[in-house]
Amino acid sequence: MELGAFSISLNVKDLKVSKDFYENLGFKVFGGKIEHNYLIMKNGDALIGLFEGMFDKNILTFNPGWNQEADELVEFLDVRKLYKKIKDKKIETKQESLEGEKGPGSFVIIDPDGNPILIDQHI
Repeated sequence: MELGAFSISLNVKDLKVSKDFYENLGFKVFGGKIEHNYLIMKNGDALIGLFEGMFDKNILTFNPGWNQEADELVEFLDVRKLYKKIKDKKIETKQESLEGEKGPGSFVIIDPDGNPILIDQHI
């Protein structure tokens, strides 16, 4: 099952301090805005999201329809089809936002150790 581009979304206490830290490790701002309390940073194929005050835990994130450069893919498994495949495997889902037959949508699953996994399609 192809889930799309992978990143980790980090819950940070101070976005500017975290930005500086990751820049010192070679990451560069790839998206987001400090005034919106989040940044997406990239180092090679590694993507991290820094989010201040948006959620309680770090989150594993997959973006169907995108490659690691956030370029749209011509062919991909739509989030609604992924949702069905995951439900067919009897995996519990939370925070479903899957309106319409195509376009943006998302849902969350929780791994056996309590780590949230966000499946978040933007296109």
